[in-house]
Amino acid sequence: MDWLIDLFTKEDSMAHIALLYAMVIAVGVYLGKIKLGGVSLGVTFVLFAGIVAGHFGFTAPLSTLNFMQDFGLILFVFMIGLQVGPGFFSSFKEGGVRLNLLAVGLILLNIVAMFVCYFAFFNTADPNNLPMMIGTLYGAVTNTPGLGAATEALTSIRGAATPAIANGYACAYPLGVVGIIGATIAIRYICGIKLQEEEEDLNSHEESTTSKPHLMHLIVQNEFLANHTILEIHDFLKRDFVCSRILRGTELIIPKSSTTLELGDKLFVVCSEADAEAVQAFIGPRTVVPEFAEQEKTKQMVSRRILITKPEINGKTPAKLHFSSVYGVNVTRVTRQGMDIFARNDLPLQVGDKVMVVGDRVSVNRISSVLGNMEKRLDAPNLATIFVGIILGLLLGSIPFAIPGIPVPLKLGLAGGPLIVAIIIGRYGYKIKLVTYTTTSANLMLREIGLVLFLASVGIKAGANFWNTVVDGDGLLYVGTGFLITVLPILIIGTVARKMFRFNYFTIMGMLAGACTDPPALGFANASCSKDAPSIGYSTVYPLSMFLRIFTAQLIVLICCS
Repeated sequence: MDWLIDLFTKEDSMAHIALLYAMVIAVGVYLGKIKLGGVSLGVTFVLFAGIVAGHFGFTAPLSTLNFMQDFGLILFVFMIGLQVGPGFFSSFKEGGVRLNLLAVGLILLNIVAMFVCYFAFFNTADPNNLPMMIGTLYGAVTNTPGLGAATEALTSIRGAATPAIANGYACAYPLGVVGIIGATIAIRYICGIKLQEEEEDLNSHEESTTSKPHLMHLIVQNEFLANHTILEIHDFLKRDFVCSRILRGTELIIPKSSTTLELGDKLFVVCSEADAEAVQAFIGPRTVVPEFAEQEKTKQMVSRRILITKPEINGKTPAKLHFSSVYGVNVTRVTRQGMDIFARNDLPLQVGDKVMVVGDRVSVNRISSVLGNMEKRLDAPNLATIFVGIILGLLLGSIPFAIPGIPVPLKLGLAGGPLIVAIIIGRYGYKIKLVTYTTTSANLMLREIGLVLFLASVGIKAGANFWNTVVDGDGLLYVGTGFLITVLPILIIGTVARKMFRFNYFTIMGMLAGACTDPPALGFANASCSKDAPSIGYSTVYPLSMFLRIFTAQLIVLICCS
């Protein structure tokens, strides 16, 4: 039985370390699935499993714990950056600016509430109280990357790991999850909101985006268009549209930009919903063309969704690929991450996009080989891009920025550097020939592996002192202040969003969940609404909120704890 005892007690054994992480992660993940009142802690319960293991002396060498913690954090934030990168900059357009400003306001109010509670309830002379409050802040808003950034920044200042931040996080997190959902419900009663009326408002004023494709059959009745090419008409109208088929008498034509129109031509046109009325008014009225289907069979015309898998296509636009003039086909729509987008001439295509191609069978097969259309190529993540990005992120995170009044130079660190690089290459990587595509499941897998390694390491290190610090100390006070940090800013921002900006309640729910980067709150919001308004609100503010949560965590520590 000595081998079994050694397996559980010999801390420098690789088998012991692997067993430790496997048990902590497995127990944490399983217990995290338990729901209380319809809410579960999810994978974050790994932190509490690690605390229990550390409390009972089931641990590993400190150097190993530090490495696993830092590597897990890097992998976690980098995969988040790749996920949010494509939509990070576009989230500031139109109404997204106001939503992001509200999210920034919520983040600042959380920080203000943390400092107010710190000076009101705690002894500021104790050097451990401020790190505990910083941990409480990030537990209150359920932001694990912020916990990682704050921990890494404090370690760089004090030269040794401190359990205070993790203990504060563990105190505040459970009520943070409940508090975010509870506060969004309270806003409904404060503002006198009726859910049925909000649903009806979404139905009657459902937002239409300029990129959503609109399909219609038109008959050419504008005499001005006769003997003019499609390119000339396109330039004159100043609206983006694609004419994928023309029925002239009994003849079916796949048009090119140089094809001329004649009066009476029946066109199959795809454009954005915002442009549909103008295109129809200029060309002619809608018509029903049952002949299209019969003629397509005669000429072996096909419409096919083709998957882009060739890296050399990444970043190129339909205009640069000359689909119509070179390949004799028309591209009308692009499906990206489950959303249909109108195929504008200047839309950069990405690996993983599915394009709707219309043409004769031979031409469509030809363009299929040009674009790739080999799904197996996408099964494996682009590991080279991931690790090149991590290298660049670590270099960026290590650059010191001297700021007057701060004794320690500011660094983006292991969290901020990889996050910023991942956002940039996620959006613009194609310009330097980096293919950043990963399937949603692959991204989630790598991200979750990084997260559980980080949480397990933090919990195991904090476990030895957790009982004395939290239970025998001011633990309940930290729980209470964490609840205040969670609820009060949400009530203020949520009320402002409704009363001042008149946002739909379901959009507000998504915005608040995104600003707190809290998936359980988004799940609750989605369950309350039949539309995708909560998801739109969440995805609009999530990228900037995640970045600011991580950046402000390091800034607070470097300014206040150095």
